[in-house]
Amino acid sequence: MKSPSAAAFFLLSLAALLLGGCGFQLRGTATLPFDTLFVQAAPTSQFATQFKRAVTSGSSTRVVGVQKDAAATLVLLNELREKTILSLSGTGRVREYQLRYRVAYRLIDQKGAEMSPPAEIVLNRDFSFNDSETLSKESEEALLFRDMQADAIQQLLRRLQAAKPHQPS
Repeated sequence: MKSPSAAAFFLLSLAALLLGGCGFQLRGTATLPFDTLFVQAAPTSQFATQFKRAVTSGSSTRVVGVQKDAAATLVLLNELREKTILSLSGTGRVREYQLRYRVAYRLIDQKGAEMSPPAEIVLNRDFSFNDSETLSKESEEALLFRDMQADAIQQLLRRLQAAKPHQPS
């Protein structure tokens, strides 16, 4: 009879082969179509700070501090966090909320021509609410917004990879 560690090794090996055979691979670095990027946003924008960090660590593109030194400029037009009531209990108390996170942006080249027209990333999350657990639900809400912000950054990076430089007609 085989030992449990041999069976576990066999199952892990089989899982690795199946995963490799389906074409799965870890997400590598982002290849943005420009060498330098300037991010124009409100000075207190957490989204802009996290996005710059993601570009710096996950691509060969440099984030510059002066717009004239950049091959492209990402203009963050708007960033909104919204919370709406999704459902009520029979007694009129809130049972569920829907959280919505929106980021509007546009991408322009060094001459001011649009590389990507104005667009918006919208993410939604639903969560249940209980009056007796207010403190933990506030923490859950903050965590969900932080998670949506990280998702929006990854979506924006993927969208910027597809941006095309303006071709004069």
